[in-house]
Amino acid sequence: MSQPNPGPQQIPVVVLAGFLGSGKTTLLNHLLHRSGGTRIGAIVNDFGAIEIDAMAVAGALGDSTVSLGNGCLCCAVDSSELDVYLERLARPATGIDVIVIEASGLAEPQELVRMVLASEHPGIVYGGLVEVVDAAEFEDTRAKHPEIDRHLALADLVVVNKFDRAVDGERVLGLVRELTHGAAVVPAAYARIDPEFLFDCRPGEERIGQLSFDDLHGHDEPHQDHTGHLHSGYDSLSFTSETPLDPRRLIAFLDSRPEGLYRIKGYVDFGPHDTVNRYAVHAVGPFLRFYPEPWPAADARLTQLVLIGSGIDTAALAKELEAGKSDAPHADEHGMWGVLRYVQDPEDGAFEEA
Repeated sequence: MSQPNPGPQQIPVVVLAGFLGSGKTTLLNHLLHRSGGTRIGAIVNDFGAIEIDAMAVAGALGDSTVSLGNGCLCCAVDSSELDVYLERLARPATGIDVIVIEASGLAEPQELVRMVLASEHPGIVYGGLVEVVDAAEFEDTRAKHPEIDRHLALADLVVVNKFDRAVDGERVLGLVRELTHGAAVVPAAYARIDPEFLFDCRPGEERIGQLSFDDLHGHDEPHQDHTGHLHSGYDSLSFTSETPLDPRRLIAFLDSRPEGLYRIKGYVDFGPHDTVNRYAVHAVGPFLRFYPEPWPAADARLTQLVLIGSGIDTAALAKELEAGKSDAPHADEHGMWGVLRYVQDPEDGAFEEA
């Protein structure tokens, strides 16, 4: 069976959006301070000539910041221009593991997502749209700016920030969930969500002699009594199987994944028909991609998956994955067709989206 060659390791690009004052910069700074050693690059887009948001994160990011002032990113540049900025952050010398595009409060999220998906840069992959809403002002803001409903419908993850200040936070959560299309919805105070929701909290490789963001900033945060640990409201499931998975059953599982299931990552063994490749899987919201790659010589042939979401039934999901086990040689050309739909073609960069 002919299969595409694996491409280079790709850096996820997360789009961070939300109306003015919702807490986007607070969330970005929180991620920087709680990154667990993950190197974060940021494209910060202010609306106005004085780039306040860029100033707020510049101390943490240093040379890993690309600042775009005086206009909305979705209007100011096109996909090819965005690739220039992504290239600056994604080059191997920077050692960056994840890129966050912090949009201005007046940006159009759909256009930003479109630009990331249209990127021709081989070193990046779409990492999801995160919308931040102000729970205390949500209903008033929505009445004045009805386009927020459309933005929430596009989101993969919604952070309901300032939940502690809302008169009726549960009502706001319910409204937001009604407006999303199966997105994970997470309440937060001071934009404190667990970074594991967005990216792996570990460096992509060992960096001997380099300080992490935690080393640089871990001792200067206020309120370090840690009486309230970070609560992101998320659930996770780790699934390991020595028995291969049937590709048809796995695709059926992925095509029907439930509301609130935000991320799926890991490796899949499709059985004895394919003795060369394992398949790395990356899913965020409805976006899905597989990457064939050689089995490491020293590694046992295992399927290892991590599922992360909000309000998900982990026991039911585990049962569904267990039902997908099969050591029969299903990974032939016909059996693998559903998987190969989501493998990027290195000739033209094309891929399918769930």
